[in-house]
Amino acid sequence: MHTEIRNLRTSFRKVERSLQRIAEIITHHDGRMIPKVESNGRARPRLSAKSRASLALQGRYMGYMRQLNLKQKTQVRKVKEAKGVRFAIHKAVRILGKESAA
Repeated sequence: MHTEIRNLRTSFRKVERSLQRIAEIITHHDGRMIPKVESNGRARPRLSAKSRASLALQGRYMGYMRQLNLKQKTQVRKVKEAKGVRFAIHKAVRILGKESAA
């Protein structure tokens, strides 16, 4: 019986703390729920469509490069230097035999 009463008291304390936190949020923000955002102190850079597309292309290139062995990577790097990232991706896809993926 004693342990049940102690468990009940602990549960009531937890509920009370939760209600206090909710009350604090409501009173400080006029009832609006404002999520707490973790920040590292830097503003997130705005990316143009061109920059975003470039990053997406780089991600695809790196994804295919991870699947290749050393000799194949060398072939794809040569294509990248000569013709660019898009052609390098096509070369990697051909090497991997994933014609429908590109």
